[in-house]
Amino acid sequence: MNNENIKIPNHVGIILDGNGRWAKARGLKRTAGHLAGYENLLKLSKYVLTRGTKYLSVFAFSTENFNRPQEEVDYLMDLFIKGFNRDRGYFNKENIKVVFSGRRDRLSDKVLAAMDQMMEETKDNTLGTLNICLNYGGRAEIIDAVNKIINSNEKNITEETFKKYLYNDLPDIDFMIRTSGEVRISNFMLWQLSYAELYFPECYFPDFNEIEYDKALEEYTSRNRRFGGLNK
Repeated sequence: MNNENIKIPNHVGIILDGNGRWAKARGLKRTAGHLAGYENLLKLSKYVLTRGTKYLSVFAFSTENFNRPQEEVDYLMDLFIKGFNRDRGYFNKENIKVVFSGRRDRLSDKVLAAMDQMMEETKDNTLGTLNICLNYGGRAEIIDAVNKIINSNEKNITEETFKKYLYNDLPDIDFMIRTSGEVRISNFMLWQLSYAELYFPECYFPDFNEIEYDKALEEYTSRNRRFGGLNK
């Protein structure tokens, strides 16, 4: 397909799946897969946003992931701390704004400090927004929004006003990708996925590179999107 005919989604969501299986297939520890996945995210986020997408949301760590072995959880938290502290300069250089979605409870002060510093230092960047879902669950986000509304003076809630009480006021996801061949959305951004096109490539996330993303865009371009049964 000619690049000139490629449709660019405004908001892309990616479930970063298969890091552990990628490592196992290579005889490595699961933690090696998480490191490879994080490094791939740095490159891929830049590529997605420079292609013209304005918002990229990634599912990095779910509320349920705290049920994994403690050694793995500790490794991931340390990876977030070191990565976010190290890579603020990278995101500034690439003009990428970083925000986070999820609950702050159960996250250590060091993780929260690294997240907050990342958001503060990248808040004025304009190429696009990388939304990292960390300690995140789609149902939890909706429940937390409802509780914020209960504690507010908001009256006559509409879909548009409700959206402003979610973790971040982002447009709906146009195209959701889950790597590794698993065909589930696993509680990822349930409100924002209402009319998204879904794509499930077989490759594990560390191998989901620029070439694989271009294949995904070709698939997205071939889709005839419908909203509530009507063509737009």
